[in-house]
Amino acid sequence: MTYAIEVNNLSVTLGEYRALDDINLVIEPGSFVTILGPNGSGKTTFIKALLGLISDYAGEILIFGKHIRNIPPEKIGYVPQLKTIDRSFPAVTCDLVASGMKRSWPGRLSETIHRNVDETLQLVGMGHLCHAPLKQLSGGELQRVYLARALVRKPELLLLDEPATGIDAVGEDDMYEILENYQAKSGVTIVMVTHDLMTARHHSTHTLLINRKLISFGPPSESLSNDNLKQAYGHPGHMHGLEWEAEHA
Repeated sequence: MTYAIEVNNLSVTLGEYRALDDINLVIEPGSFVTILGPNGSGKTTFIKALLGLISDYAGEILIFGKHIRNIPPEKIGYVPQLKTIDRSFPAVTCDLVASGMKRSWPGRLSETIHRNVDETLQLVGMGHLCHAPLKQLSGGELQRVYLARALVRKPELLLLDEPATGIDAVGEDDMYEILENYQAKSGVTIVMVTHDLMTARHHSTHTLLINRKLISFGPPSESLSNDNLKQAYGHPGHMHGLEWEAEHA
């Protein structure tokens, strides 16, 4: 089998700080993997390594059997946690989504690109805002637009860094439904950073629990055991939500 992601002995040092230490795992195509761990545990660093944004690391990262440097950019979609775009920039929603295909701000959109943008915005429930100025979008709407920007290239691997940031509970449920429906149709592999144990338990096929080192990786029912959570977070407080959910399932 060619794995979607294969990580061998991955270590990342940022200055004098060891952000990731000897991570080993394989992720099968079509998986929905959530990454959990305390602040500073290396979750975003791991995503950046998969994106090829960290050049100085030890170990090996293979995406669909190839070194990250040899992966065509369109195979990977990415939704960042922090949106650095200047809302005052004179652009509209469809321009931002189209930039996911062109990797630059588009000029005039071709008919093919415009059709793909429209279809993807409809997919995330934002078709009616295609021509809305970016400055008019709410935080939740902008988050969906960034999701559309990642999906418009029809990636085989989708990486998301806390995509629920800025979205209310209803919008968050809608977003996970969008992701699961899209995955069912496309077979895309999803890797998502989250702080929410209940989200990980309900929506992922596998959970990666890290605190610079790999604590556990596997189905949520196994990976998110009390012992593993205590090892990752250092105290039992983060277990309460998971225990409550198990009792009330």
